[in-house]
Amino acid sequence: MVSPSSTSTIARGKNVLFVTWGCAKNEVDTDRMRALLLAHGYSETTDSETADVAIVNTCSFLASATEESIETTLQIAEEASAGVRELPIVMCGCVPSRYGSQLPEQLPEVAAFVRADEEDGIVGVVSEVLGVSLASPSVIAAHGMLRTIEGASAYVKISDGCDRFCAFCAIPYIRGRYHSRSADEILSEVASLMKGGVREIILIGQDTGIWGNDLGKTADGETLTLAWLMRQVAQVVHPYGGWVRVLYLQPEGMTDNLIATIRDIPECLPYIDIPIQHCNERVLASMGRSGSADELRVLFDRLRSEIPNMVLRTTGMCGFPGETEEESDELYDFIQEQEFDYTSVFTYSPEEGTKGAHMPNQVPNEVKMERTQRLIDLVEELGFAATARHVGERCEVIIDGVEESDGITELIGHAWFQAPDSDGAVHIAEGEARVGDIVLCDLVDSFCYEIIGEIVDEKNV
Repeated sequence: MVSPSSTSTIARGKNVLFVTWGCAKNEVDTDRMRALLLAHGYSETTDSETADVAIVNTCSFLASATEESIETTLQIAEEASAGVRELPIVMCGCVPSRYGSQLPEQLPEVAAFVRADEEDGIVGVVSEVLGVSLASPSVIAAHGMLRTIEGASAYVKISDGCDRFCAFCAIPYIRGRYHSRSADEILSEVASLMKGGVREIILIGQDTGIWGNDLGKTADGETLTLAWLMRQVAQVVHPYGGWVRVLYLQPEGMTDNLIATIRDIPECLPYIDIPIQHCNERVLASMGRSGSADELRVLFDRLRSEIPNMVLRTTGMCGFPGETEEESDELYDFIQEQEFDYTSVFTYSPEEGTKGAHMPNQVPNEVKMERTQRLIDLVEELGFAATARHVGERCEVIIDGVEESDGITELIGHAWFQAPDSDGAVHIAEGEARVGDIVLCDLVDSFCYEIIGEIVDEKNV
């Protein structure tokens, strides 16, 4: 590796290829690294043939995600080798955070490894790998906020890490203990994104409901909570007609104040994402989680009562160690009873370093897959029906993209009840709009999770 003291070539003109695996939180991390590199004179490319360096931001939540991240890295190295050209690879994020010192020997194809908590130093790492000097501070100042989002929706991380140590999850070992981002930093980022054309802010973190627990109070003596933060974000997005959505709430995070905020603040969407994982009390306790089917029923009944017409998303896990056929049936019946609008289904994976991986009574793979597929079939039936129930409604739609094919233009957007990149989209065959526009639509048909919309001529309303 070339040391910074021997660099001579300016970074400007050097192209960076970004590849991201994993969740929305990784997308945010990649965007921050992109912004830092652009601010120092680098350029972005989507073509490996024109790239001077590749950054692979990895996921290691599941063993399969780790394998995919490593396979992608090796594929990039192989393609570069086949093209008889040098393309240094920098591996970032969860895989280096999780496996650290093991990687340099196992992956000699990678020029540098950057843990998740080291990513703000990406400019120095890439510059060292390429042997280039850094751009002047004026370039950084001109670039402004450390985001590059150009679409209509933007994820904003409000925290990182997790203190729950669920038996199936490696996140605390990868991302560390829970810590909230400061309110000032979050609100500054939101303001910058809205000025840049974003119209929906999606607040994310490993455990969003406990944001602020480690921050204390405001200067005015108010306790910092997620509900307080959402009200502040709502004030920032209000002049733009924007929306606020929050994901990854744990059942314990649904406080009276948060429920009231989602119900009463127009900018805060009545879209609640609570990953339950299971409903059986014994299975939940074995997972290191609290609750029971009866407690969850009380919570969901209350939410539906206090927030009329809300949308509810959840997550179910099949085949956790010791799960019996009867307990699997209980989860199936509970999800069928609750009729969630959207449900993600996961097959339990024994992750290295987690408690679950060492538990007795591991469920055979073929049984796990059978339970998973049965639950997927159910949640698709429920989800398709929930989507169809919106047909006949008139609502605002944020335009996310404009697609052209064979001379036909289609607008692609999403309504308040659809989280971007997760829950389907609204397809509009006729009308004119740009990315970021908010248009009033009649929802006239549906297929699977998708909706057909028609723009309303507001002159005739």
